[in-house]
Amino acid sequence: MPPMFVPGPVDVAPEILAAQSRPMLPHRAREFEAIFHRAADKSRAIFGTQARVFLNASSGSGLHEAAVRNFVHKKMLVCANGAFAKRWHDVAVSNGKDADLLDVDWQSPILPEHVGQAVKGKGYEAVAFVHNETSTGLMNPAREIAAAIREASPDSLILVDAVSSLGGVEMCMDDWGIDFVLTSSQKCLALPPGLSLAAVNDRALEKAKTVENRGWYFDFVRLETHRVKDTTPATPAIGLVYALDVQMDRIMTEGLENRFARHRAMAECAQSWAAAHGFGLYAPEGYRSHTVTTLVNTPGIDMAGLKAFLLERDMRIAGGYGKIKDTTFRIGHMGELTVADVQALLAAFEEFMGGKG
Repeated sequence: MPPMFVPGPVDVAPEILAAQSRPMLPHRAREFEAIFHRAADKSRAIFGTQARVFLNASSGSGLHEAAVRNFVHKKMLVCANGAFAKRWHDVAVSNGKDADLLDVDWQSPILPEHVGQAVKGKGYEAVAFVHNETSTGLMNPAREIAAAIREASPDSLILVDAVSSLGGVEMCMDDWGIDFVLTSSQKCLALPPGLSLAAVNDRALEKAKTVENRGWYFDFVRLETHRVKDTTPATPAIGLVYALDVQMDRIMTEGLENRFARHRAMAECAQSWAAAHGFGLYAPEGYRSHTVTTLVNTPGIDMAGLKAFLLERDMRIAGGYGKIKDTTFRIGHMGELTVADVQALLAAFEEFMGGKG
């Protein structure tokens, strides 16, 4: 079946779908505990960490809430230049935290110097930001932002949402001094939706032990108590854990550097074509995502007509998101897709546009 070009959920390889169909095991059985441990252990490579990785039955938004409840008594900062970082701030406020918002224009990156100024002397327990904004196709400089936070406010935990980048873009959690990274299964990892992964270092876990009212389901201290026994407090998403175990082997067979290069090449293909055919690129040069491109509909093409035309060819793209919904659309190029797939999509675009440009 021709591929989808939406920024999640993405296409899943047949062998990964098949992995979910193996017989269920009791989640307390030693056979399953071995698989659970193996899948979590292998996934550390994509985070660039030696720290623990928790596997959770939720979307990435669940881990937004988990981070807020585990790491913050009261005061934190959320840096937002897109819809999903803004959601993280909304989650923090809804959990009763004193969450300040560094609100950045959606077409601008979060700059390290601005974050450093914002955190200096404020006593924030944690600073949160999104690495790759799925709404705008903008990738923030995570390494540099983390360095600025460490210099200006060394006691602040650094929390990163890598939902639409992890597995498609380099993440060096340990080397970059990041304390917590979250992601979801249905984007660059090319798994079905329903699984989220959280890498939590020792500094963050020690902070969690001091925070009251962490909740139950997402309590990292409780999860750690069970993790060291290769188990979970509640029933995990067994089929998805099977799939993660197999998919991590496939990712490592490809090689992380090769995988990252493939995502860069797809992004370059989509973005150079867009610029050559009169479409604006929403994110500024130097900060454009390697996994999703947000195009400005500068030529004013009929988006409903384009989507219908593509659907006849079993292709799907995504509309704009949030406040830029009516002026942009998005091409997801992540997971199992290749440059040849992106070229086929762009050829269909040109066919719809009458071969012009």
